[in-house]
Amino acid sequence: MKTLEKENYTYATDVQAYVQKVYDTVIQRNPHENEFHQAVKEVFDSLLPVLEKNPHYIKQAVLERIVEPERLISFRVPWVDDDGNVRVNRGFRVQFNSSLGPYKGGLRFHPSVNASIIKFLGFEQIFKNALTGQPIGGGKGGSDFDPKGKSDGEIMRFTQSFMSELSQYIGPDTDVPAGDIGVGAKEIGYMFGQYKKMRGGFEAGVLTGKGIGYGGSLARKEATGYGTVYFVEEMLKDNGFSFAGSTVVVSGSGNVSIYAMEKAIQLGAKVVACSDSSGYIYDKNGIDLLTVKRLKEVEGKRISHYVDEYPHALYVQGCSGIWSLPCDIALPCATQNEIDETAANTLVSNGVKAVGEGANMPSTLEAVHLFQHHGVLFAPAKAANAGGVSVSALEMAQNSARIAWTFEEVDAKLHDIMRNIYRESMQAAENYNAPGNLVAGANIAGFIKVAEATIAQGVI
Repeated sequence: MKTLEKENYTYATDVQAYVQKVYDTVIQRNPHENEFHQAVKEVFDSLLPVLEKNPHYIKQAVLERIVEPERLISFRVPWVDDDGNVRVNRGFRVQFNSSLGPYKGGLRFHPSVNASIIKFLGFEQIFKNALTGQPIGGGKGGSDFDPKGKSDGEIMRFTQSFMSELSQYIGPDTDVPAGDIGVGAKEIGYMFGQYKKMRGGFEAGVLTGKGIGYGGSLARKEATGYGTVYFVEEMLKDNGFSFAGSTVVVSGSGNVSIYAMEKAIQLGAKVVACSDSSGYIYDKNGIDLLTVKRLKEVEGKRISHYVDEYPHALYVQGCSGIWSLPCDIALPCATQNEIDETAANTLVSNGVKAVGEGANMPSTLEAVHLFQHHGVLFAPAKAANAGGVSVSALEMAQNSARIAWTFEEVDAKLHDIMRNIYRESMQAAENYNAPGNLVAGANIAGFIKVAEATIAQGVI
């Protein structure tokens, strides 16, 4: 028995050394790409028991293959502003992994976009997409172009130039981009029009997030926010809690945030705070969502204007303070690493019961560990944030079949997908001795699907 224990210990130690070696290679090959390093480490930390139980994954170099993008494209995007000046931005597309289907992932237009951001998002997308059960691989893209403050004409000229280059690498069965931060229906429309003109045909399935009138899907706008709440709802039920009667804080005020708030309110929660890049509002009586929708979706105003109509509410400049507000449920829906260890400590001290990640990687590794240490229910982005891409895949299916489902049909399918992701993540965590750990469960469930498909398709 002692010999067997020693052998198991030695093998486990060897596996740990192997994983560390692969991670060190990632850092060496991708210097200064901190977001990408963080995303890889978060996944690798969950995979030790999987590799110990399945040594053929090591022999087949699955880790080494998964962390290396199949293709990383960088290109210049020249365009002309309203004053006749030539401007130049940088565009990206990472086609990370196509083991399960064509590359699928959004386009982000934001000044912070660089290779590290795109690669971290694309890497996350591999496993998120696997969890949906839909036939889609992982990809991501975008540009350091900032659409804020730009006229419609400037946005159109930029997106047309962007698509002129990107069109060489995408297609309904190759790579299907969608929207992300800074890329909404308007930007998707301009890009689709340019693609259509260049290809000389109407290929509806080349982009998702399209307008309803030309191949878009009902419930796509709501999908990420709704999906996050559907996932958290399952987690709460399993632990004797619910949204009903709970106080909720949501960061952001874009599509994800607005529709997470909408669904949480429908389930009986009181949402007391939300934010934008300038600051946050706090309304102890519960935020009036119709006002937020009008301000952000119709009038394009800052969230600070909410207090003009509700003077009893409070507006605070700066975003980070939103996590100092006491709440039962926190839904970070704005951007990566918005909850650090300090913010997580404050949330825990204030009695938070559950955290559901609506944005991509909004909690640092230290924050996640702190939540888990204190028994806070934690729904990781890789699982809870998968609603948007799930409905994007449903949009692809509708485009392929030349049909259109009702809002209720799409929403029901979304609800089923999020339930299944929760159950698969819980089961994977149970199977690998991490019961209740949804971070580990989601990583493991997604990884195994991709690993098995990667091996089955040979060394390519």
